[in-house]
Amino acid sequence: MTVKIKDNDPGQYEVSKTEAEWRALLAPDSYYILRNAGTERPYTGKYFDNKQAGIYYSAATGQPLFVSDTKYDSGCGWPSFFEPIVPGAVFYRTDRSHGMIRTEVVDSRSGSHLGHLFNDGPPPTGLRYCMNSGAMIFVGINEEPPARVKEYMASLATEEEIKAIEAFKKKSEE
Repeated sequence: MTVKIKDNDPGQYEVSKTEAEWRALLAPDSYYILRNAGTERPYTGKYFDNKQAGIYYSAATGQPLFVSDTKYDSGCGWPSFFEPIVPGAVFYRTDRSHGMIRTEVVDSRSGSHLGHLFNDGPPPTGLRYCMNSGAMIFVGINEEPPARVKEYMASLATEEEIKAIEAFKKKSEE
């Protein structure tokens, strides 16, 4: 199944920082991935084989991106998901680097690089969101979120994001 994803990156974001501010905020590997569109080596990221129930947030902003129910083992060595937590969690842009044409996935609040999107995923979407562990923060279902996630949820979270998190947590408790 081939799904056509259109570029929808507006180029302007609610969360805007100088590169010096990003460098101070992020761990070096996260900065490389999020701000320089870097890629970690396959099978080296801390989440590629994570099977815990929980939510994956942007390491740049604390924005919710994916839930563990949509994560699957694609065999590629990176965390793979078949859909984001809400449709507006990510934006897409064409990536023409390294002699290839791919769809880059960025968080919708800061435009920070998360990974790439491919048309070889499982049902129900047929999509594979191939993400870098260093671009995300994982919070287990019964864990306390870190400050960055709490700050985002208190000041920037949309009603749709809040409802999606609540629904996921309720489903996980059943």
